[in-house]
Amino acid sequence: MQYRRAKTPGATYFFTVVTHNRRQILCELENVDLLRNAFRAIRQQHHFKIDAIVVLPDHLHSVWTLP
Repeated sequence: MQYRRAKTPGATYFFTVVTHNRRQILCELENVDLLRNAFRAIRQQHHFKIDAIVVLPDHLHSVWTLP
């Protein structure tokens, strides 16, 4: 499978991420904390802005703006 990725500085992207087999793991507090820490760590390395995020039990939607 080939993905096309536009890499436009300052661009805003919407995406959805689904858990493996749609397991409802994102409603458990400890997993939400892990997700929050992962976002924090990645944002320190790659300076992007999280414009919006919705976390549901088995997936998340997010809008990010690149630097």
